[in-house]
Amino acid sequence: MPGGAGTFRERLSGPHQRGQGVGSRMHMNIANDTPSTARKPALAVIGNGMAGMRTVEELLKLAPDLYDITVFGAEPHGNYNRILLSPLLAGDKSMDDIMLNTPEWYRQHGITLHAGDPVTGIDRQRRIVRSRAGIELRYDRLLLATGSKPFIIPVPGHQLPGVIAFRDIQDVETMLAAARSHRHAVVIGGGLLGLEAANGLLRQGMDVTVVHVMDSLMERQLDKSAAVLLKKALEQKGLRFLLNAQTAEIIGAEQVTAVRFKDGTEIPADLVVMTAGVRPNIELAQQAGLHCERAIVVDDTLQTYDPRIYAVGECVQHRMATFGLVAPIWDQARVCGAHLAGAGHRRYVQQATATKLKVTGVDLYSAGDFIGGEGSEDLVLRDPRRGIYKRLVIKGPHIVGAVLYGDVKDGPWYFEMIQGRTDISALRSQLLFGQALCAQAA
Repeated sequence: MPGGAGTFRERLSGPHQRGQGVGSRMHMNIANDTPSTARKPALAVIGNGMAGMRTVEELLKLAPDLYDITVFGAEPHGNYNRILLSPLLAGDKSMDDIMLNTPEWYRQHGITLHAGDPVTGIDRQRRIVRSRAGIELRYDRLLLATGSKPFIIPVPGHQLPGVIAFRDIQDVETMLAAARSHRHAVVIGGGLLGLEAANGLLRQGMDVTVVHVMDSLMERQLDKSAAVLLKKALEQKGLRFLLNAQTAEIIGAEQVTAVRFKDGTEIPADLVVMTAGVRPNIELAQQAGLHCERAIVVDDTLQTYDPRIYAVGECVQHRMATFGLVAPIWDQARVCGAHLAGAGHRRYVQQATATKLKVTGVDLYSAGDFIGGEGSEDLVLRDPRRGIYKRLVIKGPHIVGAVLYGDVKDGPWYFEMIQGRTDISALRSQLLFGQALCAQAA
């Protein structure tokens, strides 16, 4: 989660030092290239977001005094909960509500924070990182948590003022400012993030159209039956949708004014929010010569091909997979923190993941392999009048996936059975009706 951030408003003017003695000693060691025998090993963390700081928290639980820790973040904040940007935009949360680690937290734990000063280079031979502000820091261990960056569709006009992503606090502030003075918003991308952005802008009083290149919403999390119910519910809230729509151009001179599609049609736009996916942020790792494919390749300990360098979060590729949800990244943080602490008994194992849409009044939950395939079968419950849809994907005696709309209270229970590969043979006939009925039957 690139460059992480926090929720306090003031820009940090400089690092929160552990003390002038430590800071001076570290710089003296760099200059002389001769580490002091008295110093602790140095851990440099590139990325002050949720993945990197969760890893540091896990490390501190196990070995609070092992390292001198220095954190570099691209954003001028402490660490904040990026998941709560959608409620922040909608007005359901405040800046203070989404704060995770305040400046005081860094000071209390003896961590030097360079906020608003991203690392621009890694010298692996000398084990030095260099920041944009010119800081050079020698490391014994390095943690990369550079996250991902939004994919901006490279159509004509994509660089116009008023065309933004939805990735950080600055994006939220831009959207809130636009909502105060403009009317028409277009969100390109009908996935989870796009729908949350659209709902937030709608709550701020804008007329919002969601443009999606596919024929159904949230196709990575929902089957088409659930997507139809979701679209209907969001239309009743006031959102408009253009599906199977391919953006050809963003129109404007000094500011965006409209979006044109490949069929020649246009819609007005004072603000265009791109939520068409993300790409792992790996340029720094590539420049340093680390092995990268789609992302930074790590093993089961979250170690890169350089044994002194670890990586976690959206910037990593583990056994061909990349990651965008919090649950697997928290698992990575636990494993990586343990290995940095010298308690290297854990291995990262990929697990099924679950998704819940954060839109007021819409209850939606999906988990695991909800598509299914050869050898799988579906258990389906439809109640259109009550707006309820449930689909469980069964393979052998196990649930492997679930899609719930309208009634999601049993979602965590299904998810627990997916993760635990619970034998559901005896519950099969009651399974769709939930945990309470299954408990009675048992």
